[in-house]
Amino acid sequence: MISLIECLGLAGGTLTTFSFLPQAIKIWQTRDVSSISLLMYSIFCVGVMFWLIYGIALGSIALIIANGITLCFSTSILFLKIYIGAKNKKREDD
Repeated sequence: MISLIECLGLAGGTLTTFSFLPQAIKIWQTRDVSSISLLMYSIFCVGVMFWLIYGIALGSIALIIANGITLCFSTSILFLKIYIGAKNKKREDD
């Protein structure tokens, strides 16, 4: 049986994890990454990776699931920032 604390962790993790989804969808649809900070998302992705490692070390399912999914979402936004940003810059240079 999952404890109340673990349920709170899962609920908090779910909300914060899926808060990245609207941003990823918006970037995918508009191809506009101009307002996304490359430095912020780079630092954030490294931080989430550390949280994931920490969760694995503790064996906390809430930390593992939330940070694993968050890392996927945030790295996809980071990838889109780099990829689309480079494409847009190339177009401006042409």
